[in-house]
Amino acid sequence: METLGVNMFYDDFQAITDVSIAFPARRITALIGPSGCGKSSFLRCLNRMNDVIPGARVEGEVLLDGHNICDSGTDVVQLRKRVGMVFQRPNPFPMSIYDNVAYGPRLHGIGDHAQLDEIVEKSLHRAALWEEVKDKLRELATELSGGQQQRLCIARVLAVEPEVVLMDEPCSALDPTSTFRIEELMTELMADYTIIIVTHNMYQASRVSQFTGFFLLGELIEYDHTTQIFENPRDQRTDDYVRGRFG
Repeated sequence: METLGVNMFYDDFQAITDVSIAFPARRITALIGPSGCGKSSFLRCLNRMNDVIPGARVEGEVLLDGHNICDSGTDVVQLRKRVGMVFQRPNPFPMSIYDNVAYGPRLHGIGDHAQLDEIVEKSLHRAALWEEVKDKLRELATELSGGQQQRLCIARVLAVEPEVVLMDEPCSALDPTSTFRIEELMTELMADYTIIIVTHNMYQASRVSQFTGFFLLGELIEYDHTTQIFENPRDQRTDDYVRGRFG
């Protein structure tokens, strides 16, 4: 996935200015920066979630396997199958654990019960949740703990076999133990998926990502290997931010 000269607006306000990034496949890229710097707005450009916001518009190119997803002919439903998203707060549907995971495959035309059973089990295994919920698949997903709900939401995304997984501060509402488990899971999933994560947690970015982009006032100030960003950034503003001098 790659962006070329992306600008993003909310009516007359420009939230993102001329951002170009090439995201390496099967790696974790962290997007960091102070609140309001545009990183979540940018993340939503990558699967056109901004389409649902009145007055929002995107200019430039967002390329997925060379195709510009911003083109008017893009099938947005298929796009969000290929580029899934996990949100800041767990948002399980008010239905059973099983039906949460099976929701996407059913939406895309899979109705065979045996096939759905296989997808649900496989997805819950991938999300490191199967052993905890295998005996209560018909129970309400909203009765799970916060950390379990977030892993269920990850399983729900994985059930439709995406290529890219976007995560918008997926651990901000979780306790330290659940945060650690989600971070472990991200590292495991990297073998099969390209992961792009927005985080305010500098330690998290340095722990889990291989590449990091630093945003400030809607601009991408610096993008490089994570070790470079945290140990020897080229821009003084990056250095000031990662060392806690502002933000």
